[in-house]
Amino acid sequence: MKLLDVVNKLGLEEVVNATDDKTVEDVYIGDLLSIVMSKAKENDIWITIQTHANVIAVASLVGISAVIVVEGMKIDEETIVKAKDMDIPIYKTGKSAYEIACQINSFGI
Repeated sequence: MKLLDVVNKLGLEEVVNATDDKTVEDVYIGDLLSIVMSKAKENDIWITIQTHANVIAVASLVGISAVIVVEGMKIDEETIVKAKDMDIPIYKTGKSAYEIACQINSFGI
């Protein structure tokens, strides 16, 4: 499924927009960066509460399609700048990781 279709269906708030319509193949939920690096896969959407700049480094390393920050967490300005520089889309929502994952699952992902 295309990233922008997922984003629109979820009604997410855009923090850093996608410069191209990336493909989403799966979802990874996690907050411990070392585990995300070893378990997430390229073209995953990553759902997390983490908001610091290292999130973008991990997302870039893995090849994450986009990061969704849940629970209404405030995203650090340094993270936003780094995401723009590295072309990693970030979206946010007040919903829980569970709610977002269930919705994404209903899309067949």
